[in-house]
Amino acid sequence: MENKKFEKREEKKLYEDKIISIGRVTKVTKGGRNFRFSVTVAVGDRKGKVGIGTGKSNEIPEAVTKAIKAAEKNMINVDLVDNRTISHEVIGTCGAAKVLIRPAKEGRGIIAGGPVRIILELAGVKDVVSKSLGSNTKINTSRATMDALLKQKSVSHLAMLRDKKEEEIKG
Repeated sequence: MENKKFEKREEKKLYEDKIISIGRVTKVTKGGRNFRFSVTVAVGDRKGKVGIGTGKSNEIPEAVTKAIKAAEKNMINVDLVDNRTISHEVIGTCGAAKVLIRPAKEGRGIIAGGPVRIILELAGVKDVVSKSLGSNTKINTSRATMDALLKQKSVSHLAMLRDKKEEEIKG
């Protein structure tokens, strides 16, 4: 019999991931304190797909892998105009956190901070201006950003709603 060599297959990463926040959660019991970790991760392909997820575990790496799996399940498509910006201004909310996102001219870059910047970069948006209003918790701000991206309507959808051609709406 031939001696077969088994090679470990490397999984090709379809999506890039970035950690938004890591929190230590404490549960006080009769026996003392139990520490766990809560991790929020954003996942995207920089071509219009992005998602966020959270995971909890006793160890940080295990929590990160759980969060990545949850984020891949919660992926959304973002319609990009000219592969660089969003189609119109929109406000997303989650709890007391509000995020305003508006399109920007070419070459302006991503004017955003914290979790909003991470999500927009992973979504593939290159030129956008954002403002975080209300609460500034990382998890709610990232969920509000996802809500804003979900509320986006594509140029073709807007043209269909207004009974016009795409060129008329683009200007």
